[in-house]
Amino acid sequence: MVGPDILHVAVSPPGSLEGEVVRKAQAILGKDPYETRLLLTGAIPKIVAHPGTAREAESVAGGLRELGLPAIVLNDSEIRKHSSRFIARTIVFGEREVIFRDCSGVETRLGANEVSLILEGLVRTQRESETAQTKMKFSLGATMLTAGIPIWRSVTEKGKEVSLQSEHFVRLYDRLSSEPRVEILQRRTNYAFLGAAMASNSPANFRSALARLREAFPQAVFDDRLFRVRGAGGPAAGGGQELETNCKLIYLFHRVGG
Repeated sequence: MVGPDILHVAVSPPGSLEGEVVRKAQAILGKDPYETRLLLTGAIPKIVAHPGTAREAESVAGGLRELGLPAIVLNDSEIRKHSSRFIARTIVFGEREVIFRDCSGVETRLGANEVSLILEGLVRTQRESETAQTKMKFSLGATMLTAGIPIWRSVTEKGKEVSLQSEHFVRLYDRLSSEPRVEILQRRTNYAFLGAAMASNSPANFRSALARLREAFPQAVFDDRLFRVRGAGGPAAGGGQELETNCKLIYLFHRVGG
């Protein structure tokens, strides 16, 4: 039997906070002043409460809205729902639409007015690789067998090396679903469509591709918060569920105009 869905209240932090707003929000959220201010600052929307019932959730969200804080109620299943994402390998720019093809040649077409949000971000992933290092080690047993003549033997020591890799991404959303219609990844894109404008490195090519996408979808809102906060150790430095939640919250607040 499936239990009731967990409810969350999320807030899109304002640019600045007055002490009176923090004091009233503290009472609504039931948190101390420091934690309340921490939840209501930053560039990325945050989940600030987990009410037990729909009535409590609407009460919390309504109270925050009265303070001028954009707030929404959402289900946990909405945050964790992920469909198979279409990752573009190459792009064809037409007059009234853009055609995206994945590595298998499957196409997705988006008209100039279909995209409502262009979301740029930077994901950092940790990768482990095996290492092997050969060292010379003194062999006491072999030395004793040779009447004290020092014997050294080569020994291979295996280990693991952890590296942090960063990659730009762009997600294109329509007005109907919190799941992106298309995702473009910096290192998985064939930039031949740039023609003479193609550079020798993928970061420059990614910027050029992004500029063309913004031109192709002039009515779409462009949001690069998940790229801009990368240097502050913010959400863009993460990956997995944390990144997916951030993307979903940005989209949902965009859809409600918050």
